Amino acid sequence: MRRLSGLFIKALLFATVFSATAQEGGGAPAHGGAAAQANNPLANMTAFNIQDYYIGELTDIDKEANQFWLRYAKPFSVEDANWLMRASLPVNSFPTGRRLKRHNGIGDLNVFAAYLIDTGNPAVSFGIGPQVTAPTAAQNGLGSEKWSAGFANVLFNASSPKFQYGYLLTWQHSFAGADSAPDVNAGAFQPFTFYQLGKGWYLRSAPIWVYNFENDDYSMPLGIGAGKVIKTEKTVYNVFVEPQWSVADEGPGQPEWQVFMGFNMQFPQ
Repeated sequence: MRRLSGLFIKALLFATVFSATAQEGGGAPAHGGAAAQANNPLANMTAFNIQDYYIGELTDIDKEANQFWLRYAKPFSVEDANWLMRASLPVNSFPTGRRLKRHNGIGDLNVFAAYLIDTGNPAVSFGIGPQVTAPTAAQNGLGSEKWSAGFANVLFNASSPKFQYGYLLTWQHSFAGADSAPDVNAGAFQPFTFYQLGKGWYLRSAPIWVYNFENDDYSMPLGIGAGKVIKTEKTVYNVFVEPQWSVADEGPGQPEWQVFMGFNMQFPQ
């Protein structure tokens, strides 16, 4: 718990110092529009995110782990249709094998393309489309060893400058890969809420609830955190930290508690 508190305080201090540096350099402080859209996964702009899950304890295993994510998003058009592509690559550090020795390396690459549907309200974004996961893991135990495909569905409602909410729903099933590896049939639901405090500061909650349809294992964490949005001339920065605790889980290797941290960048056109 002390380590969790220390991470929380350090991340918020970093956001404060970074905000002061950006504004001294001529960048304008984040306004309501930028702050509201900074957490929109379907925002019409190129984005690059650096995110990390420090997992303090895994169920049954009683060991720690870490998952570091690199994410890139890019809007594109096909004739009159607007899409958003997002690619995610994890760098995993997990205890694996019978001896639960910790291994580090790249995990499986995931890519989805969401077709952006016109909702009639510019503040409400809705997208749905295919996703695919490739078995790019550096070694066994850091990935599924399977090719999987499915869909991704995203909603983000920024009608209120004070309170934004939405979700990311995904499902995928394996269709090729190593015969010795277990089949993949998994769904994930990420509800997210953001409450703007002003001057770029906000409160947040964005846990990911995962269900494995192959063996009925699941994980349901809840979290509460804080972040800071800093708008400069060419980039919108978003720094946050969110401690999360499990309220329900089943099966080994689920996070008992974890800290979700991120440094996101959006590049308005």
